[in-house]
Amino acid sequence: MSANWTGRQIPDQRGRVAIVTGANTGLGFETARMLAERGATVVLAVRDVAKGERAAGRIGGDVAVQELDLTSLASIRSAAAELRAAHPRVDLLINNAGVMYTPKQTTADGFELQFGTNHLGHFALTGLLLDRLLPVPGSRVVTVSSTGHRIRADIHFGDLQWERSYSRIGAYGQAKLANLMFTYELQRRLAAYGTTVAVAAHPGISDTELARYTPAALRLPVTWLMPLLARTVTQRADMGALPTLRAATDPGVTGGQYYGPGNRTELRGYPKLVTSSPASHDRAVQRRLWAVSEELTGVTFPVPAPRQPAA
Repeated sequence: MSANWTGRQIPDQRGRVAIVTGANTGLGFETARMLAERGATVVLAVRDVAKGERAAGRIGGDVAVQELDLTSLASIRSAAAELRAAHPRVDLLINNAGVMYTPKQTTADGFELQFGTNHLGHFALTGLLLDRLLPVPGSRVVTVSSTGHRIRADIHFGDLQWERSYSRIGAYGQAKLANLMFTYELQRRLAAYGTTVAVAAHPGISDTELARYTPAALRLPVTWLMPLLARTVTQRADMGALPTLRAATDPGVTGGQYYGPGNRTELRGYPKLVTSSPASHDRAVQRRLWAVSEELTGVTFPVPAPRQPAA
């Protein structure tokens, strides 16, 4: 694999259908733009249709807009039905949309906002669209996680919705850890089919709107240092999108892999294969999270769990 993988190495995407959530701005916009430039039919799955239409106009090519509010299971079901009607096959489902460090809020269905949006919303959408990917050789589900999956992160089964107490950092860590656990469990279920793979990626620290809720304690207090920090730590959204694009299109990618920026801290740089935390590989927790997610969303996947080895 190339050490300095860029968008120029995206293979020809003509004839392929890609659905990108949260694609009207930031990482999702850059992901959609580069896929469209390589010839893909791209669907911008966004909450704000007007913003999505403006983004589609900026991208050009074969680009459509689909209304999708990941904070509402009703909206997810409606969007999935419309996407299924419009696209008999799907090559790429890129679960990119997300929220970070939000004040305590709940979704329309009563889920904590970060867990409900980042994990449960994408879990439900993937389950409702998966049978459009399964017949397609080379199809992929790419879910965007974060280095935040390592920070104060655990799956708090005793209080998944943070009803007893709330930590915006802990809730984000739980959601991003859940993204990885979902990817790894989904890949085990997909392995028997041999057509679709599940892959994860993270953007490092990118200059996008996602960080607007970052607590003041995590920002530098000295204002004059902020431009220097931005130049030395963050990277542009088009660079932040590269790990997702590599996970989605590089022919050398295999299921269950995780891609992120290539410098030592994984904050910036060209995308490479990276590792996730030991906690993210706990199969018992992955299976429990999957079962809870099916129960909470009411969405059952068309891929059964692999048989567990005898004790």
